[in-house]
Amino acid sequence: MIPPPDLTRRSALAAGVGLMAGRDRRPQRIVSLNPCLDVMLYALADPSQIAAVSHYSHDLSSSSLGEAGLHLPFTYGTAEEVLLLNSDLVLTSPYAAPASVAALKRRGLRQLSFDLPTSVAVSQDQVRRLAAAIGWSERGLALCQKVELALAAAAPRPSDRPLRALVYQTGGFAVAPGTLMDEMLRRTGFQNAAADYGLTQTGDLPLERLIANPPQVLLAGQLRAGAPNWADRLLRHPALARIGPAMFRATLPQRLTYCGGPVLIEAASVLANIRRRALTALA
Repeated sequence: MIPPPDLTRRSALAAGVGLMAGRDRRPQRIVSLNPCLDVMLYALADPSQIAAVSHYSHDLSSSSLGEAGLHLPFTYGTAEEVLLLNSDLVLTSPYAAPASVAALKRRGLRQLSFDLPTSVAVSQDQVRRLAAAIGWSERGLALCQKVELALAAAAPRPSDRPLRALVYQTGGFAVAPGTLMDEMLRRTGFQNAAADYGLTQTGDLPLERLIANPPQVLLAGQLRAGAPNWADRLLRHPALARIGPAMFRATLPQRLTYCGGPVLIEAASVLANIRRRALTALA
């Protein structure tokens, strides 16, 4: 049965009104207080929706957002700054200042909290959750698909033996098992050597222990330009250079080691490239 023309027009009008109402419900003034949420927000939201990112995204040495973050408004995470921006959604984490979070709650501002992802699956869930919250569920699904494609492209052959690798960042911090980066190592053809040193959580690894039992691949942090600071001293130590050809050293920027979402796409590509170079060097 064909509906009368007036009914068809009313249905189309109702659908259009519903679509516009959905758009109207999208938050229009989103503030992120966390660098990992900054990069997810930037990937999923319309530029006009981003009221501010965290101040961490204005530091290129650690920002996962890169150059794009320098052009976005930012806050230092205080409740006063967020309130002045007339935000209608605030993205926080358990590491946000408790006083700021409590003050924003008292003012009735909508907040969404995300912890650091501990696996790719958790990261993908966070992408979908954030995308739905800001009114772009389809963008979240598309981003998740890009992550899976990047991981598939970076995966080793089933017959390839994993290389023992240690993620060793400035200050002597090593990434432990059970972390997102630990999974990224496994999915790109590495075995996290942190377990060989008895590390059960990310933390200090003395240089002496590393030298006594060097990994096949050292994924070192990116050194800052200019004069080295205290945190760079270990990575610049001449003892590391004297280990010799049994250890392949490559730079893994710290900004790729802790965030999920779109960061996983670049991390997978960088790790796969390092593995190819390491296999050639260690042959």
